[in-house]
Formats: sequence, structure tokens, C-alpha cells
Amino acid sequence: MAPPRYKQLVDTLAAEIRTGQLPPGTRLPTHRQLATKQRIALVTATRVYAELEAMGLVSGEPGRGTFVRNTSLPPGLGIDQQAAMAGMVDLNFNNPSLPGQSALLRDALRQLAASGDLEGLLRYQPHGGRPHERAIVARHLASRGLNVPGEQVLIVSGAQHGLAVTAMALLRPGDVIATDALTYPGFKVLAQAQQLELLPIPGTASGPDLAALAQLCASRRVRAVYSMPTMHNPLGWVMSTAQRQQLVSIARRHELLIIEDAAYAFLVEQAPPPLAALAPERTVYVSGLSKSVATGLRVGFVATPAQWVAAIERAIRATTWNTPGVMTALACGWLDDGTVMRLEAEKRQDAKSRQSLARDILAGRPYISHPASYFLWLPLGEEVRAEQVVARLGEQHVSVSTAEPFATTAHVPHAIRLALGSTAPDVLQQALQKVKQAIDYYTY
Repeated sequence: MAPPRYKQLVDTLAAEIRTGQLPPGTRLPTHRQLATKQRIALVTATRVYAELEAMGLVSGEPGRGTFVRNTSLPPGLGIDQQAAMAGMVDLNFNNPSLPGQSALLRDALRQLAASGDLEGLLRYQPHGGRPHERAIVARHLASRGLNVPGEQVLIVSGAQHGLAVTAMALLRPGDVIATDALTYPGFKVLAQAQQLELLPIPGTASGPDLAALAQLCASRRVRAVYSMPTMHNPLGWVMSTAQRQQLVSIARRHELLIIEDAAYAFLVEQAPPPLAALAPERTVYVSGLSKSVATGLRVGFVATPAQWVAAIERAIRATTWNTPGVMTALACGWLDDGTVMRLEAEKRQDAKSRQSLARDILAGRPYISHPASYFLWLPLGEEVRAEQVVARLGEQHVSVSTAEPFATTAHVPHAIRLALGSTAPDVLQQALQKVKQAIDYYTY
């Protein structure tokens, strides 16, 4: 039996998209135009586009139409795996590294090998880390304005794992979480896996629209707010002390759990106090060493109110049992001897240098960033399709991300996010010039 007529049309359009006959950014006929052209009912045309959208091949935008998506982006994530290809310049992921870090690792491994505690590192560790290591992390957090006892610090396998165990321990499927309209993609993936509903908070030039957050809490049963107050990813804002106090006031009024993501906070000197310092009774603070030291060093920290320690420890046990002893010992050694603090200072300068380079190359084109961040946000305006720019850059062996993985709203803005920390400065300079040329190509 032949498949239904609309199924045949879905298959035909899907094949044309996948083979490039309909390239990324192509505006498809309106539902009515498709119905007329294919001699099908309007409701059937709507069903065709709905299936293509469910397959991740097109995106519909109210008032603008239906467009072909960049199918090189894995469904549901939007992170371009082309970056792994030989010769591809990665402006998608941040992997900030400094000259000499491999030598630091060799020295640290030698010191670890000469220590008298190797046998203990081969055994299971306490789920939240050994007490003396938790105390080391607590001292590190104190240097960032967060004074918390070691007993309330849990060592995890990176900040993403910290977010995951926090969600597993403290949230339930169906819970509503308020988060920025543009937010960290890893939290979006986590929310989907945990069946959490994300409620977007509109943004302003300097941070989230907290009046809008208050209105959301008044109209919906919001369980928690996920926030990046210090070096927001991808917009780079740093919330003022007044903004943080206002957010805390809203959280207390509506009994919200606050999840504070501080993965990039090390890039901000003399930052306002963490949310966890302003509302220690309801804030879980999550950070790690992936960006400040190395992405391969999967060691992170969760600082939590005492009443939630046991629940988060159970989630650690259910996922990894404990952070590997060797990794934790290495990380804590660097925290204790000042290596992490030194690397953080050097990376702040490195990020400033890369931002300066981007500012020179992108002169005249509006973008959003922080002068010490490893990323920037390039709005494209209504005349330029992000998918077209991404596809064109892909042909030139430059990998960038659209706004899709960051957006929690139904309408995805046309913008690209550039990660500046994964390539050598000379390679970055050439890649940024290609970015500007690609945008100009579709603008003028």
C-alpha cells in the first residue's frame, strides 16, 4: 500500500533538505501556497510542516514563515560536530588553555606519584569527597566571596555534573524552573532529561528582567530559578548587587530554590557577592575547573545549604559514586598551592586580549559581550538568517553556533554565539574576519 499523499510530500521535502537542494535558511512556501501548489487541503499542508519541524528539519516563526534549518546541528542541542573535523576552526566550544599547562600537569603527576597516599586514591572515596579536600574547596570559594563550611561542599565530576545532581536531588518531573530567555545549553539538555519545564525570563541590557520574573512567579507555580549572575553565558552580563538583592527578595517571597551557575565567574575581578552569599538558606552554588584550568579536568563543586547535603550525596552516589580520587587530589593540590588562582589571573588577561581582537575586527557591527569573557553574542537582525551564516562559515571550515541551543523561547532570535577561547590568537583573527565577511555577504 502506498503511503498517504502528505507522507510522500514530507519524504520528498526531507530528502531535498538533507541533500542540500533546499539549503539552510531557505524560506519555504506558506501553508496556503503549499496547499495550492500540491493540491492538498490547508490542514494537510500544516501537518506536513509540523512533521518536518518535529524531524528538526525546519523551523516555523510566527509572522515570518517556515525556514530550512542547518541540519549539521544535532537535534535538540545545536552544537556543531563539524568542529571535530580536521581543519575546522572551533568557535563553538570554549576550551581555554595557556602555554605551559601540559608541563604543569607533568609536574603535578610526578608530585602525586611521590606522595604517600596513592593506595588510598585507588579506593572508593566518600560520595561528596574526603573532608580535607572539601575544606580546600571551601577555602577556594571563600576567595570568591562565598564563606561556607567544608561540610556543605560536595566535590563532583565537573559543573555539569553538579547541575545534574542538584536537579536530581531537589527537583521533580513537571517542576517549573525560571531561567533566562537565553541560557546555558547544558541546563536545557538537563531540563529535558529531567522533564522540567523552563519558563523564560526576558532579558535587559544589564541582566534578567526581574519585574517579569516576579510576574511569572505570581502567575505560575515556579519551583526554582536558574541563574548565571556573574558572567552570563552567552550574553556576558554581570548582575549588580542591587539586582542580586532583588532576585533574592523575589526568591524568598515565592519560596524559590536558587541554582547559581558560576562556571565563568572566575573571569570577573571584584565581582558582587554570589547569590549564595546573599541567600545561603536557599541557594545551591555550582562551579568547577573546566574553564579556569582545563576542560579535561572534570572536577566541580557544589556548595549547598546543610539540609540538602544528604540528598545531593545520594544523587552523586547514583551517578558516579564519587569523583575519581586521582583527579580530585590533583585538583585540590592546585587549589591549595595557588596554581588555580594563577591560571585564573592569566586567563582573565587572555580573555581580555581576545575580546580586544574581536572588537577591532568586528568594529561597526553591534555585538554583546563582557570585556573579559571568552564569548560574544552577535545579533544578526531580521535581514540575515543565522543558518545561512553558519552554513557559509562551515564551508570555510569555521564552526559557530546559532542562537537555537541557548534559546528557551518559542521564537529563536537570529544571532550567532562565538566562543573565543579554543584557538590560537592568529587563527582566531582569521576566523573572526571570515565571520564578519559572512555576515556582510548576507547584509549588503
